[in-house]
Amino acid sequence: MHRSSRTGRSPRAAAVLAAALTVLGLLAGGCGPETGGVRGTPGAAGLRDPYFPKLGNGGYDVRRYALDLAFDPETGRLDGTARITARATQDLSALNLDLAGLTVGRASVDGEPAAVNRAADELTLRPRDELREGAEFTVTVDYAGVPEPLTDPDGSTEGWMNTAEGAVAVGEPAGSMTWFPGNHHPSDKAVYEIALTAPSGLTALSNGVRVSTEPVSGGRTRTVWRQSEPMASYLATVMIGRYATTTGTALDGIPVVTAVEPSLAAATAGLRAELPELLARQQERFGPYPFGAAGAVVTTDGLLGYALETQTRPVFPAAAFDRTTLVHELAHQWFGNSVTPETWRDLWLNEGFATYAEWLYEEEYGSVPTRQSFEAAFAEDANWAFPPADPPTAENLFDPPVYQRGAMVLHELRETVGDRVFDELLRGWAAKYRHANASTEDFTAYAEEVAGRDLGALWDVWLYGDGRPEEP
Repeated sequence: MHRSSRTGRSPRAAAVLAAALTVLGLLAGGCGPETGGVRGTPGAAGLRDPYFPKLGNGGYDVRRYALDLAFDPETGRLDGTARITARATQDLSALNLDLAGLTVGRASVDGEPAAVNRAADELTLRPRDELREGAEFTVTVDYAGVPEPLTDPDGSTEGWMNTAEGAVAVGEPAGSMTWFPGNHHPSDKAVYEIALTAPSGLTALSNGVRVSTEPVSGGRTRTVWRQSEPMASYLATVMIGRYATTTGTALDGIPVVTAVEPSLAAATAGLRAELPELLARQQERFGPYPFGAAGAVVTTDGLLGYALETQTRPVFPAAAFDRTTLVHELAHQWFGNSVTPETWRDLWLNEGFATYAEWLYEEEYGSVPTRQSFEAAFAEDANWAFPPADPPTAENLFDPPVYQRGAMVLHELRETVGDRVFDELLRGWAAKYRHANASTEDFTAYAEEVAGRDLGALWDVWLYGDGRPEEP
């Protein structure tokens, strides 16, 4: 319909008026004809997580990260380009990304320059054309700087950490935003391709399968890693340095890459060689291994104060690289990495299951019944500070009740429903939520479905109850 047919204005005058109205509409936050009249709103800056309310962003769902990173160990400078493919979950006029530090050079949406605003760790992009709900789009961000690690509420350090000759990046719960922009909440999982350019004398490792390694200019090498199954951003990792690496296979052909500081190679060789056997044992108990790669990285002590289940390639400080911890981090590949918590309040589903995996291993191969492990945990006062499903603050998120009392919940469940049903539940839980997110409520409902009975009394005492019961 042409406005001139009703007003008697000339076509030229009508065109001028239409253009003016379009400009006014855009200035008022509306949309031009390219978006079909959509009036979008900004996506939320934060997902209101119970412990990290500013983490993550609303209005879109990330499908894929393609990160191209160049690192200079001499200066500590990181130059990065992030290409983020996402789907709009609402009509969007603007969207946010989490990014700590680092300087953004330019950004675009679907190849068109986007306006950029920065406020602390929030990067806001306003595309030229608003995005319709359901539309797939690509955000490209060029950024650079010297990354700085984060200090968690519990005092531990995470994020990108420069070393004497390279760097180590780990991200639980928020550290990944120190080295790439993204939707950094566990509820938004995506596939990844991570390209690392570093001096040719160094090894560059990340998640998944190594797809290429080639020399580039300036005496550097570019290595590309691909994580084809969905991954929460806190499980992404980068290791750049001098590592002794070994390659092999497990589980009928899955590539296994382990890497270790050269001074630790001999001392860790035996345990690293056990990795395929440990995975096979866990697969028998938990169901099919959920990823197309596996491995481990061992660093020298003094850098990390903890081991971490980074997807397909957990990382360990030398002091923590023992069989029990390896069993724990490998179990996380099922419980935490494949089945990922909906919010950080659901973390006990990661740590309780991985701790119980230790107990199961000790029962089967160490002649220590799980009941004995349960009773030892029951006797520890620290395990009763709060219910595992409700840590009081972010500072308590990785405290003993989340691990030990979380495992006690599972043992009580096992004793209540019996070994046959419990084994079905272990495998079924990992299968039902494979590569997805799940909450505590999802788990309790699923357990009751498999058991065919109401388990409310068990949850009230062991999962949500305050204080230690009188009888173990």
